[in-house]
Amino acid sequence: MLPPPVSSVPKYKAFRRVTSPQKRVLDALLSRSRATNLAFFLLAFLCGISLLYNVRFYARHSFREGSAMFATISRPNALADLDHLVVVPCHAIWQGGDPSSRLNEEDWILEPYQKGGNRVAAFFNHIEKGVELARQDIRSLLVFSGGQTRLSSSTTEAESYMRLAMGTELLHASNSDPVFRRVTTENYALDSYQNLLFSLARFREFTGHFPERITVIGYEFKRMRFTQLHRVAIRWPEAKFRYIGVDPDEHSPSTEQGERRNGYLPYSLDKYGCHSVLLSKRLQRNPHSRFHPYYVTSPELVPLFDWCPSASEGSLGESTLFNEALPWDHFFIG
Repeated sequence: MLPPPVSSVPKYKAFRRVTSPQKRVLDALLSRSRATNLAFFLLAFLCGISLLYNVRFYARHSFREGSAMFATISRPNALADLDHLVVVPCHAIWQGGDPSSRLNEEDWILEPYQKGGNRVAAFFNHIEKGVELARQDIRSLLVFSGGQTRLSSSTTEAESYMRLAMGTELLHASNSDPVFRRVTTENYALDSYQNLLFSLARFREFTGHFPERITVIGYEFKRMRFTQLHRVAIRWPEAKFRYIGVDPDEHSPSTEQGERRNGYLPYSLDKYGCHSVLLSKRLQRNPHSRFHPYYVTSPELVPLFDWCPSASEGSLGESTLFNEALPWDHFFIG
């Protein structure tokens, strides 16, 4: 018998089942060697759905000026000309009713270390100097900065300072006082770093833009903390920053030692106050569980608000500084 032709097809081939292209793809993906491909495609699909959902959510719920949230905000045209932030960091809460007794410690909610001496007189001197500067510079905005730091009071430090300024007639709550519309409060800061950063955010919230100059009025012994640490932490140019130290009397060596031990050195090791000792102080000063609105009203600063270098990254190195763009960078180029 002759062998069959080479071109002949075995009988069993004639009965081979024909499969669809979709079935062949599924078989390939489900094969042992292709299982990881299926997992990858499923994961990519789920990630894509999640991304689209989040984009849709933030597009609908993001807070924009012009939205209903800002419908009650009206900024006079004169605010567009303001470019100078004057900050008075607050240190206590005045709860008195008679401004003439403002130097009476019983009218203030004080920490134990603030009692005795002339601390209360210094508080009022800071208020006076802030109002004086605001009157001298028609392009300035005066911000009293200090949060609701005491459990025994629902008033913020900043509100109490402004109330005292009005009670002593440094400020007149009327249109006849041209400086009154250029004074406001920042009601959420819990420490000196936040006094500076949150006052910048409040300036943006109040005027619609950021300042080009900053003046801080405070204790002379805190000068280095603000100029060498807080200013550097937010990368504000030294030439556009001024600190005015106002003390009623010469401060003692023990005061300087206390500032170095409890203020300057801790911030040297933790520029943004987000670890250990400094974070504990913020927690203690927030008995009413408040949090600031600046994530919404100053969205440009959100990355800086959240910046917290790891404690293991080192203390004084440049690598620990905030390294992203800031709204004031373009003011000072060149």
